Amino acid sequence: MKNTIIFSSFLALLLVGCTSDDVNLDPHVVYNASPEPLITYAQKELSDYMTTPSVNENNFRLTMQYWQETTYVSESNYNFTGRNVSNNVWGDHYVNVLNNLNKAKEFIEQYQPVPSELSTWPAKKKNQLAIIDILSVYTFQTLVDTFGDVPYSQALNNDLFPLPAYDDDAKIYQDLISRLKIDINNLERGKGTFGPGDIIYGGDIGKWQKFGNSLLLKLGIAISDVNPSLAQSSINTAITGGVITDESQSGLFGYLAATANFNPLFENLIVSGRDDFFAGKPFVNFLNTTSDPRVSKYFQDVDGEYIGQTIGVAGNFTDFSAPGIFAYTLTTPGNLITHTEVAFYLAEAAARFGIGGNPEILYQNAVQASFREWGLTHQETQNYLTAHPYNAGNWKKSIGEQAWVAMYNHPVVSWNFYRRLDYPVLQAPPTAIANADGKVPVRLQYPTLEATTNGTNYAKAAAAIGGDKLTTKVFWDIH
Repeated sequence: MKNTIIFSSFLALLLVGCTSDDVNLDPHVVYNASPEPLITYAQKELSDYMTTPSVNENNFRLTMQYWQETTYVSESNYNFTGRNVSNNVWGDHYVNVLNNLNKAKEFIEQYQPVPSELSTWPAKKKNQLAIIDILSVYTFQTLVDTFGDVPYSQALNNDLFPLPAYDDDAKIYQDLISRLKIDINNLERGKGTFGPGDIIYGGDIGKWQKFGNSLLLKLGIAISDVNPSLAQSSINTAITGGVITDESQSGLFGYLAATANFNPLFENLIVSGRDDFFAGKPFVNFLNTTSDPRVSKYFQDVDGEYIGQTIGVAGNFTDFSAPGIFAYTLTTPGNLITHTEVAFYLAEAAARFGIGGNPEILYQNAVQASFREWGLTHQETQNYLTAHPYNAGNWKKSIGEQAWVAMYNHPVVSWNFYRRLDYPVLQAPPTAIANADGKVPVRLQYPTLEATTNGTNYAKAAAAIGGDKLTTKVFWDIH
């Protein structure tokens, strides 16, 4: 399967989404009668968010101290309100992704098959709706993990709920798990699906089954500390159903070299004409101290050395290591769920619950997956594992620190590992804004637009979660 983007310039023009003041309605989107362009656009927007280093949208490379800003260091010091970051994250997910997926669902449900399709359409329809819902589950999980309580049951229905209420984050998770199990069961190979508009898998139902089960594993792992019974049942179901087990099955979005369809890393590092980012000192020091060969893939050297800047402090671009060549490459794919990520979940499931095998072996498998992902050799992997073996006495440290290294190009997911496992141990810079209370943020604050346009429901949600603060933990983050 070849991942390609089928945008023509005209189609791209039709599908440009603009953030609306209303999370349920994007008046700027022009829909046509085919669901595939909407699927393409929603997948691209989801991948763009997970991938971009834009300080207006995704600052988790800074939060996880992988990168540091060169000149304007507000976001490194956790000032996310100056650029209305939460407004953009909210719009990315509700408007650009979920609203387009919902519209695609409507088109599929309204479609009237011609006589020759009557026998095949029901199964094909189920496949298409299942894929759409899997992507919706992924998106809602990201919103909950970012904000806590969010609009869910009343979201995406502007006619009935122009000012949607916020649902309890724990209950949303339970519903997402139930939805996902149904979606996976509804997928049936050989019965038709989307065509090339499905950029992630090109309509390969077998791979969508693995994606769905891997997402179920991710949901189960997330609630391990707060709902261990549901966590274990979800993990067992996912593993039995079959999760991603090699790199060829990873859920990736394939970018093109064409303008507007290249990787957003390239857009922000090259097209912008700016040198806004270089290596963060805590991460580079960890890589150097552990003699990690991935450092040469993650960063460029400065006269043979890899050098990071103190978090929260500006500096000259030429004095510190720039991001690696992958970030300056137009077609580097975007990560949604990778084999490496899933391998770390499997290691954690074994360490926590004794599910799925020997945690030491699964830890080694996860590190090996990361090394392969970055093109390093088996011998380099073995040398590294010999020097950094699994520590059963503190498995959270072993898995947490290695996941931090491995999720370097998947920072939103890295932030989840960090909050759940409490490793690595990161320190907020002394220059961080007062609202951070001297801590690395564990949540984004709600958008200011919500406070002004949906104020009553916003106020209820803020009170329910314990305050709309960077330090308020989402429901599954209890340590």
